[in-house]
Amino acid sequence: MLNEPVHFIGIGGSGMSAIARILLDRGIQVSGSDAKESIFIDSLRALGAKVEIGHNANNISLAKTVVISTAIKDSNPELKAALQNGIPVLSRAQSLSELMKGYRSVAVAGTHGKTTTTSMLAVAIQECGVDPSFAIGGTPNDSNSNSHHGTGDIFIAEADESDSSFLVYNPFGAIITNVEIDHVDHFSSKEQLHQTFLDFIKSTKEFLVICIDDHGGREIAKLAKELRLNLITYGESEIAQMRISHISTSALGSFFRVTWQGIVLGEVALNIPGKHNVLNATAALGAGIALGLNPNQLILGLSKFQGVRRRFELKGIVKNIRVFDDYAHHPTEVSATIATARDVVEQGKIIVIFQPHRYSRTLAFAEGFAESLSTADQVILLDIYGAGEESIPGASSSVIAKQIRDIGTKVDFEPSIVAAIELAIAGAKPNDLIITMGAGDVTSLGKEILARLDEAAKSDES
Repeated sequence: MLNEPVHFIGIGGSGMSAIARILLDRGIQVSGSDAKESIFIDSLRALGAKVEIGHNANNISLAKTVVISTAIKDSNPELKAALQNGIPVLSRAQSLSELMKGYRSVAVAGTHGKTTTTSMLAVAIQECGVDPSFAIGGTPNDSNSNSHHGTGDIFIAEADESDSSFLVYNPFGAIITNVEIDHVDHFSSKEQLHQTFLDFIKSTKEFLVICIDDHGGREIAKLAKELRLNLITYGESEIAQMRISHISTSALGSFFRVTWQGIVLGEVALNIPGKHNVLNATAALGAGIALGLNPNQLILGLSKFQGVRRRFELKGIVKNIRVFDDYAHHPTEVSATIATARDVVEQGKIIVIFQPHRYSRTLAFAEGFAESLSTADQVILLDIYGAGEESIPGASSSVIAKQIRDIGTKVDFEPSIVAAIELAIAGAKPNDLIITMGAGDVTSLGKEILARLDEAAKSDES
């Protein structure tokens, strides 16, 4: 189905562009459309894709298959034209499932840490002399690309649970990093979420690597024991088959020891900080071992990993003030990112500019956001990034701000981006750390913050 011209409606996102890139690498003619330009579109055009800005029925004239992103509505003219002309229409997940056929595929699932874990696994496998294919929801710094068509028999894919679409993958093996309610617009209860993950592992053929430290992971692991899967549990817990110990994290990275079924596998030194990344690395190591790869080479590969864009990404340093950008958009992720920042900043302050993502998530987790953000020294809250979602009464950044204020942390609700930047700069001193945080367009602020800090530094010198 994907061996003839393919058109992507909404090609500019990380997930869609990853699939398009692999098809281009396989020699398939690719076209696409999107509402606006992006770095992913620039990259695809350079590889030979024909991409239009704006949606028009004529854009699909050469397509034999159409792939649509989850954001595409039924009224889209290209989708309507495809259906009227009998052109097969696939979701992003269905097209990725097609690409994975014939490979020893590993689907990396979980509420948090999917992108980093998938990236770590790809780099670790490459160190073993294997050239895996991969499709990732972010861009690893090691490859500078969110996807790759490899020559080996392994295909690694980030598996998104947000709309249950990962149920179509039927992978050879799977990783589950953790299980926690996030997408409240899709999952109405913990029970529904757990059942969906159980259905996912039922579709997995050979092995499952799962974090036993995580409450949701433990629940799923209990259910998985009844299945005919090679089950590998990991974590600090004494009952973990792959046990983590001797953890230390700092600005320079993370260090830990891994023991496999009572035998020390080795010491792992990561270039990236954060205890959560220790867990992500161990998950990747477990999957690599399940695939039959050499543990020592896998550990060496993990030690070379250079991180992922928008995952505690250092954007620059001015006047000894460090500016980072992070994708965290759930209270658990916010807590992990600020904890990592605390390891890095040492005696300085942590200033967070946070943009809540989606009205439903903000309303559901307002208290959790307040608690996690209050672990910073100063918080600046932007308006909610709706991501196409209709506003919901009671969902407001001001609600989170009030709760943070009640906890005792310095906080401002500032809808103006310009004013938010000024507040961050005014509060920052040498050795402090500023983090732009969220899944929306807050990521664009880092460059402007650095420019303003540079202006201030030059002004001080003159």
